[in-house]
Amino acid sequence: MFWLALYRRRRMVAFLAAGMVVFEALIVAVIRAVPPTQLFAGTGPTGPDALKAFSGSTGDVSIASYPGLLGAGLVHPFWIAMQLTAIGSLTAAAVAADVESGTVELLMVRPVSRLRLLAERTTAVVAASLALNAAATLAVAGGVALSPALHHAVPLRGVLAAGLTGCAFTLCLSGPALAVSAAARHRAQVIGATITLGAVGFAVNFIAMAWHPAAPLRYLSPFHYYTPGDALAHGTLAWGPFAVLVGVGLAGITVALPLLRRRDLAP
Repeated sequence: MFWLALYRRRRMVAFLAAGMVVFEALIVAVIRAVPPTQLFAGTGPTGPDALKAFSGSTGDVSIASYPGLLGAGLVHPFWIAMQLTAIGSLTAAAVAADVESGTVELLMVRPVSRLRLLAERTTAVVAASLALNAAATLAVAGGVALSPALHHAVPLRGVLAAGLTGCAFTLCLSGPALAVSAAARHRAQVIGATITLGAVGFAVNFIAMAWHPAAPLRYLSPFHYYTPGDALAHGTLAWGPFAVLVGVGLAGITVALPLLRRRDLAP
């Protein structure tokens, strides 16, 4: 079931991974062509306050810097959309799509335990997310290694740390989406929940960073803990936020199992 889940969406995953490489390579090319000091000339040394959420940082790293611009490529709406596409499609296929189409009963006849069904489909989601994050990380690492200016400002270990943070972020979204899939009867419900988690989470973090009275709301958004800009600048992994992202993802997967065990799989 693991290989079947990936095989059915092999073209989607391949195109998304290729899109990641092209997009991140384009970001690197733009940064090399136009230095941050020129790109944000006239906005002050730290850049516009409203753009802090787009630098992939908690506020310590300015978007008007090499790490900030590279971090922006890892929290760009296009990057988010590609990740949500993979997560939404594969988590919907984990349980809800088979329930909607009635094929889940054929799977159970083999027999296949519900634990095995969830475990293998979850592994497929994680594998696809790892492939997309690896593609983006390799593209950024290649651009940094080939540019002396970027390499001086951004250590390669920071690129690796940013990639690991991206994996934790996608796990954070995948876990709750799998829980929804384990309880839902229609794939549209899972895809809607995935998009809501990503879009609302980004909006909440943006508002919290741009508007001081709403600052406490940032702790409710996964984007507060997903800080690739900080990782790129400091070359280290922030273990606290990383643990929060992984913990939320694992909690969602843990909740999915009892939901799947107790539900009626009849369409």
